[in-house]
Amino acid sequence: MTLLLLAFGCFGLLTSTVFAAMVVRAAAHHLRSSPKLDAGFAPPLSLLKPLHGAEPGLEANLATFFELDYPNYEILFCARSLDDAGLAIARRVAAHFPHIPARFFSVGELRYINAKAQSMEVMAAAAAHSILVISDSDVRVTQGYLRAVAAPFADPKVGAMTCLYRGVAAEGGLWARLEAVGMSVEMTAGVLVANMIEGMQFVLGPTMAFRAEVIRQMGGFAVTADYCADDFVLGNQAFQRGWRVALGHLAIDHMVIHSTLAASLQHQVRWMKSTRFSRPKGHFGTALTFSMPFAIVASCAALALSMPALAATLFAWGVFTRWMIAWAAGRRVVQDKSLFALLVLYPIRDLMGFGFWAASYSSDKILWRGRVFRLLPGGRMQPAD
Repeated sequence: MTLLLLAFGCFGLLTSTVFAAMVVRAAAHHLRSSPKLDAGFAPPLSLLKPLHGAEPGLEANLATFFELDYPNYEILFCARSLDDAGLAIARRVAAHFPHIPARFFSVGELRYINAKAQSMEVMAAAAAHSILVISDSDVRVTQGYLRAVAAPFADPKVGAMTCLYRGVAAEGGLWARLEAVGMSVEMTAGVLVANMIEGMQFVLGPTMAFRAEVIRQMGGFAVTADYCADDFVLGNQAFQRGWRVALGHLAIDHMVIHSTLAASLQHQVRWMKSTRFSRPKGHFGTALTFSMPFAIVASCAALALSMPALAATLFAWGVFTRWMIAWAAGRRVVQDKSLFALLVLYPIRDLMGFGFWAASYSSDKILWRGRVFRLLPGGRMQPAD
């Protein structure tokens, strides 16, 4: 039995090492393909910002979108009601930047399970421009953000684009930093490998941009009315209709606001469950990309067989493969500057990630916006209460 555990652990270390090598190669592929920005290409853009309440750091997040170096863009905000606290903050921020056109909307009566889809539908109907940029409320950007977002649309075959992101623990804390490094490394690594192997077939929620005609072709944002992973659905719909989905080369800051253990675990398990139902085959195979669980099993088995040198080697092997990924995806691609997070916390986060993966098979229910929903095959959801 101990020999079987040793073999099992070594097999997992082998598969996770292969994945790490793929990440290194995919990172190099992504960096080599970085296009030169055409300063003369700057089509007018409509920036859509769905809001829900006064999230921590919201005012600072929104301010970065009014400070962009871009000649012609508008910002549209939408919440469930006009007296939403997040919408009040947006109005206050907009008042400091009167030269940037800003408008404010509410969805009124809620018709969709996914309120964000309804907000985007309202804003898209009012948008003045033909390229729609959707950005979550918990991100911060630099002045060149919209130029980087617009650049891929110089190719008429591009119907959608998305950006990678690095996690930033807004208020510090161990649990937030562990979640943040998972965003910087684990999320980035998976996207880079997918892009290298099959090209982008989805977009990422923190930033997703579409030609308005692409959204019309798929029947509007209502196509995501009862989906949790609306970003995956929208990007995949664009791809299925023959449009190219581009992966941008500017990484943005995704602010992690879940500072407590309970909130962080709940958020990450929900994300894993959503992925499981949206992409079941790929999600199942994800188990073989983690390294630390297999390293621990293999090293414990080696110790039980009185082979301490082998045990230390196997454990070190697992840590080293995580450092490979952290360096390639986290440091080089999204430029996460926290060496402590990349070198110390990421191997721990890798072990936790396996736990989240296992937990994703525990049930088909998620807690979202204070309500319990049941996930259905394909990623749809329905109220469970």
